[in-house]
Amino acid sequence: MDWKTEWKPLSILAAVFLAAFYLPVGRLGLDNPVGEALRLLNEYAREHVLLCLVPAFFIAGAIAVFISQDAVIRYLGADAKKWVSYSVASVSGSILAVCSCTVLPLFAGIHRRGAGLGPAIAFLYAGPAVNILAIILTARILGVELGIARAIGAVVFSVVIGLLMAAIFRDRPDTASGAAVSADAGPVRPLRQSVIHMAFLVGILVFANWNAPAGETGFWYTVFRVKWWITGAAGLGLAWSLHRWFGFSVRQVALAAAAPVALALIFPSIPLLAFGAAVVALSVLTSRAEGESGEWFESSWGLAKQILPLLFAGVLVAGALLGRPGHEGLIPSEWVSRAVGGNSLAANLFASVAGAFMYFATLTEVPILQGLIGSGMGKGPSLALLLAGPALSLPNMLVINGIIGAKRTIVFVGLVVVMATASGYLYGLLF
Repeated sequence: MDWKTEWKPLSILAAVFLAAFYLPVGRLGLDNPVGEALRLLNEYAREHVLLCLVPAFFIAGAIAVFISQDAVIRYLGADAKKWVSYSVASVSGSILAVCSCTVLPLFAGIHRRGAGLGPAIAFLYAGPAVNILAIILTARILGVELGIARAIGAVVFSVVIGLLMAAIFRDRPDTASGAAVSADAGPVRPLRQSVIHMAFLVGILVFANWNAPAGETGFWYTVFRVKWWITGAAGLGLAWSLHRWFGFSVRQVALAAAAPVALALIFPSIPLLAFGAAVVALSVLTSRAEGESGEWFESSWGLAKQILPLLFAGVLVAGALLGRPGHEGLIPSEWVSRAVGGNSLAANLFASVAGAFMYFATLTEVPILQGLIGSGMGKGPSLALLLAGPALSLPNMLVINGIIGAKRTIVFVGLVVVMATASGYLYGLLF
């Protein structure tokens, strides 16, 4: 990798991230849309970039380098059996429990590697929408009926929207959006090694972002209490795979792990320090390597350059327009509450559109919806927002546009909004 040309964009992205992370929003005293935009950007940088997006970039880079194009096409390609491709796409997306922005690098990775448009879109929707933890939380806090409706609707949506996108655009390898794949047959590394290597990365992504459940008892809370131990174990597994299968010496891996381990022991109450050090160490280790390890970093970095600027811009705009939960942006929350009362088609449509443009971090849609229901939101619009909101956001749309083009993005967003509106209206009539 030629750092003579890459140091400038890296420096700019790092500077923007650090400025957003350390932005003294509490001292600025900006109680207006500009202040809300900056606060949302600050929250996004602190809670999602390092813990969510960076592991997602490394996973997407691993997909592009370590998983053969033939394997992706066999299971997710346009000519694969539909029951296989859509089952794999929906299940693969659902186990990640990611937000609408974190799923984007993964979507870009499998799409570029040769996945058909339909299965790739199914994966894109399923990642944030078919979230097992969020569905359980919905059932516990908002009611079993709404939780079951959300679960069924999200699974059906991922498959139906994928099938419709494939039919509308005659699902074939995409060249118009710049997502064409290379003609090589892919790496010769055994699939087993690649799967285990990425399983450690997925473990880091999932458990580092494991949120506290509603109560302080039970299995989910037990996992939450030990989540950093599990994340650390996945990190050790990753270090082992780097040595065992990727040619890094014990000395190289030990040096890379020294700072993260030391920070974890010295500052156990600030796990983000150790996590950030581990990200830097892995980046330095792989960026200086030759062969596929160097290609892994280069692919991950290429996705980060493409996606992060759009996400930062989108978060700022979303914060200015809609504010954070419980705070005002340019569009007063009172307008939203009034617009989504009852079960009219207009109320469901408004809930779907508003949810599509808002940004929901993983699991935050449940307390937000709880507040809206308390303000008079109807049952139908509640489901419509749950089916459209977690899967879409303004930052998400901007990045999808860069990956598959404006026409496909508009159709995808339109399908989500229309189906969420219809589902919410039907649910409101039944319940």
